[in-house]
Amino acid sequence: MDWRIEVIVVPVSDVDRAKEFYVDGLGFRLDTDHVGGEHFRVVQVTPPGSGCSLAFGRGLGGGEPGTLKGTQFVVPDARAAVARLDEAGISHSGLKHFVAGTMTDGPEPDDADFGTFVFFDDPDGNSFAIQQGRRPAA
Repeated sequence: MDWRIEVIVVPVSDVDRAKEFYVDGLGFRLDTDHVGGEHFRVVQVTPPGSGCSLAFGRGLGGGEPGTLKGTQFVVPDARAAVARLDEAGISHSGLKHFVAGTMTDGPEPDDADFGTFVFFDDPDGNSFAIQQGRRPAA
């Protein structure tokens, strides 16, 4: 039996602002924007190439806005991700790597998979990491 994570709930304070950030800013696909009455709305978006979506809205639970920390996207090219963030006007950390557990400016010197990161927040302060990693074909 497979156990797949397919949806992560992101707590937000303004659903329309979050939708604009994730769809227009980050370029995620809009899967649904469903209103089920005055107190319920769910927006689901999916990053390009991902089998896992993000959901946010009203009446979903999931905590206080800004409390989601540490969710990580994996991309084959961190520099391209930085360019996308820059193009959308989204503040970020720039390329980072770790030396003896200390975050250091710049990409991983050997461009090793899973060694280069970029960090950013959504408008509510939910924090995300982008990690550069390429996996061999199965």
